[in-house]
Amino acid sequence: MFREEIRPIPIEEGGIYDVTIQDIARQGDGIARIEGFVIFVPGTKVGDEVRIKVERVLPKFAFASIVE
Repeated sequence: MFREEIRPIPIEEGGIYDVTIQDIARQGDGIARIEGFVIFVPGTKVGDEVRIKVERVLPKFAFASIVE
């Protein structure tokens, strides 16, 4: 029986991170990655370099907002 490898989540709720938006999700949110972990950032586009605050962390991805 194969189990999906469980990696520790490299970010935490409330954390502030500098990221580059790498992709756009179907819903139009920007996608950043930290150590491969996906973070959705509304109001961004590919190539944006932004400082984000993580609002909510789920097992496979997180949501963040831009810090002004």
